[in-house]
Amino acid sequence: MTKFPMTAAGYAALENELKHRIRVERPRLIQRIQEAITDDSNLVENSEYQAAKAEQEINEARIAELEDKLSRAEVIDVSKLSGDTVKFGATVTLVAEDDEEEKVWQIVGEPEADAGKGKISVNSPIARALIGKTKGTTVEVEAPGGAKSYKIRKIEWLEQGPKK
Repeated sequence: MTKFPMTAAGYAALENELKHRIRVERPRLIQRIQEAITDDSNLVENSEYQAAKAEQEINEARIAELEDKLSRAEVIDVSKLSGDTVKFGATVTLVAEDDEEEKVWQIVGEPEADAGKGKISVNSPIARALIGKTKGTTVEVEAPGGAKSYKIRKIEWLEQGPKK
């Protein structure tokens, strides 16, 4: 079984989603299916029943996916990490060499990556270029939009990652 790194915050978020899907969504969908059957027992032509069953299948698939991710997660406590070298869990402030635009990214596990919240996967092109580098280093990132150079301005160890 392949383990993968995840921050404690990312693990807690997945746990919360799993609990919600089991405790709230699952009973809601069962109730919805029961109501649809009561309204029309011809299940083949009952569109409300078909829609509820489809939603239930999606919910059950997500529950299975979350259980799998949680069972394979290797939780890393970012608050116990330190150092001047970029590694998993680091929050890195970068400055683009071409336009001086500043970006702040936390390097996290695949399941918790969310670029909109400043969290990038340890497997992303940017993270791969940053791992092992130190403050003041210039890195070139091969991204889908083309190559871009960044200077590492700051490396921090924040459990919650960047404030977006």
